[in-house]
Amino acid sequence: MQGSAVVVGGGIAGLAVARALLAGGWDVQVRERAAAAPSTGASLGMWPHAVAALEQLGLRDLVRAGTVAASSGELLRPDGRRLVHLEPPGPARLVARPQLLAALAEGLPPGVLRWGAPALSAAELPAADVLVAADGVGSVVRRDVFGPASAPRPLGTVAVRGTADVPPAGMSETWGAGRMFGTTARLDGRTNVYACFRSALAAPAEAADPQELLRRVFAGWHAGVVETVEHLQPDSLDVRPLLDLRPLRSTVRGTTVLVGDAAHAMAPNLGRGACESLVDAVVLARHLVAAPDVATALRGYDRERRRPAARLVRASRLLNRVSTAEHLTGLRDGALALTGRVLAGRR
Repeated sequence: MQGSAVVVGGGIAGLAVARALLAGGWDVQVRERAAAAPSTGASLGMWPHAVAALEQLGLRDLVRAGTVAASSGELLRPDGRRLVHLEPPGPARLVARPQLLAALAEGLPPGVLRWGAPALSAAELPAADVLVAADGVGSVVRRDVFGPASAPRPLGTVAVRGTADVPPAGMSETWGAGRMFGTTARLDGRTNVYACFRSALAAPAEAADPQELLRRVFAGWHAGVVETVEHLQPDSLDVRPLLDLRPLRSTVRGTTVLVGDAAHAMAPNLGRGACESLVDAVVLARHLVAAPDVATALRGYDRERRRPAARLVRASRLLNRVSTAEHLTGLRDGALALTGRVLAGRR
């Protein structure tokens, strides 16, 4: 089957969908509200299924040369003592968000990707065989087509992401009471930083100076955290309250389909959001190209993707709560340390 698709959102999910549908002979238009591609952004974990999706999208060169291996790491206490030795669940890679977006957009025919073209409502979008909502957790299309029950819900935590001008010391997370601090490597030899803490720990005015906020929230933690905070690039820092979506009963309504964060926004703690966006795109395109009609294709996509994504939403929400727990942290840390010793004994 071939047809036409309007994709709302030029992020990872939207560009991946466009790339996959164009390869299948579809006519595609992508509308992105931003005026240009981002120049900064965090490193994203690409687990094996996402690496396979990138290769199906024709981005084998990105996987080979544009990513860095995610090696083993550690889960630490605030004083620096190790709780658990971490092992990635398979051969994983890390890629910077701007680099991934640039690779997904590369080679798109002129006129496909329209910058500075926000969708103010679903009703004003041009007619097409399929409307793909890839406009994130605050999706306008989801709001208009699926109704207010699909609105995002707060997680009660705040995330800060950025880049530190220090050599990467490996993958690590440090968990304390109500807060956690993580680092991974970047391809450019610097360190990717992500922090998460309960919303009550951050006064609204502090968002104007994220580095000072992190200094206060993580004061007294081990040197690896304190020194990394001091070397953060101020213009790389992003602060935002975290939201996710209640699992939907369907990601399809008529000829409208949700992908990526518009379908299953999740807490970042499992590092699966970008991965699932790429898989959504590949699966949706496969069904739209192979099925005899749009309705059959969208049913097949929803059947294949909705429940696995819903499980990840629930698991990510749980890990967000556990990693930023404010009470019984001693029991939590003891259970983690015991689990680590048991797993080490099995290797």
